[in-house]
Amino acid sequence: MDILYRRGRATAAEVMEDLSGNPNYSTVRTQLRVLEEKGHVTHQEEGLRYVYTPAVPRSSARKSALRHLVDTFFDGSAESAVAAILGGEGSKLSDEQLDRISELVKKAGKAGGAGKAGRPGKAGRE
Repeated sequence: MDILYRRGRATAAEVMEDLSGNPNYSTVRTQLRVLEEKGHVTHQEEGLRYVYTPAVPRSSARKSALRHLVDTFFDGSAESAVAAILGGEGSKLSDEQLDRISELVKKAGKAGGAGKAGRPGKAGRE
């Protein structure tokens, strides 16, 4: 999908060129077919070639992939996913990045109707 978003449109051979390693052409075609069956891509026939394009905006695909990741590896818990991020790569975040994340959490709490109790702020990081 990332290749299709970057290129805008591509044949299976073009997708294969951008993949690392030595992917098999039929494997790439199969994966594109599966993505099409799931509604993620569409194709147009141009002569003997299929040219694939993304069928959904990148932001929708990103949300779907993230939801799948959280469901698969964190039993659906956004809290566990965030804790994993902050416990690893999160330790490399600047104060400014942490402040922006804190603001996103506050906005999400207001949008969801949740109270502010238990929401970490800057004081909780010092």
